[in-house]
Amino acid sequence: MKKFWENNKKIIKFVFLVFLVWTTIVNLLDLVSTFTFISRRGDFNYAEKVILNPPFFWKRANFDGIHYLDIARKGYGVNQWGFFPLYPKIIKGLTPNFAGRDLLAGLFVSHLSLFLLLFIFYKLILLDFDHKIAQRTLLFLMFFPTSFFFGFVYTESLVLLFILGSFYAARKGNWLMAGILGALAANTRLIGIFLFPALIYEWWQQKKISNFKFQISNLFIFLVPLGLLSYMRFLKINFQDPLIFIRSGGKIVLLYQVFFRYLKMILTSKFDPLYFTVWLEFLAVAGFILLLIKSYLIKIRMSYLVFSVLTLLIPTLIGTFSSLPRYVLVLFPCFICLGMVKSAKARVIIQAIFILSAIFSVLLFFNGNWVA
Repeated sequence: MKKFWENNKKIIKFVFLVFLVWTTIVNLLDLVSTFTFISRRGDFNYAEKVILNPPFFWKRANFDGIHYLDIARKGYGVNQWGFFPLYPKIIKGLTPNFAGRDLLAGLFVSHLSLFLLLFIFYKLILLDFDHKIAQRTLLFLMFFPTSFFFGFVYTESLVLLFILGSFYAARKGNWLMAGILGALAANTRLIGIFLFPALIYEWWQQKKISNFKFQISNLFIFLVPLGLLSYMRFLKINFQDPLIFIRSGGKIVLLYQVFFRYLKMILTSKFDPLYFTVWLEFLAVAGFILLLIKSYLIKIRMSYLVFSVLTLLIPTLIGTFSSLPRYVLVLFPCFICLGMVKSAKARVIIQAIFILSAIFSVLLFFNGNWVA
């Protein structure tokens, strides 16, 4: 343990400071959220479903969050199949340690995952870049407009922890751990399955560079699909349809059609909190497409980009960018790309835009408005 501390104390101190500042800011914004000009919905706290939990934290389980608590308590209900099982399973397992307050258990899982993912992300970046870029990257991630979801009853922090851990293990040649973490990611969110082609590409990339021979341990990559397949088996047994979680998506819509739809909404919608969300969704997709292109041009590791391209584009096929401002949080190479921006002035401008948008976004969410 002493050796671990000596080798990582600089990273741990920075991560702890960022985590502490971020958590403090979110809590302060929660306190002042009721005194803002933002319209407040009266029915968004779902009080009857979180009554055992401290009222101060009710707002952190809004929208998707209440579904995860429902699943943890009662199992799957109608139209809850899109919420993958690992996160609510962990919540259910930890709830007795929080005197039956499952919301607190969920918040604990999210916050612990957040701290660990920041540490792993820092270590992953150091495999290719220096401390300055690692620190800038983490700051861009933590002050992104929807980063508050990392600390709420959502899967963002847990799934990103597994994703980063899987890539880090693969980079270190630990394919068993890469496969296990990839399987956990695929059992947490559907996007986890995109680690499978990404890790295959990573293996091929390492093989091409070092000319190492195929080993049995490389087959551990094939553990990744088991996370999804195990959930599909559960759905087949209990609901007679292993693909029920994707059948409600409707017909496939091409990306350019979705962009045209959003341009129409931008030009015709009235100015209200929903209008801000439309802009946020549109800019998130457009901005991260540009960042992925830039990431490719500056030669950020291709396996990261394989995962990120699939993660960004596949959700758009249902004809909407809804939730994309939250989904892009896992596109970690884009944040590395931002961390590599050389101009201090440009970094300050981008960060200022992020922080202002983040404040407005979290205030909207705390007042019961849909953000992502």
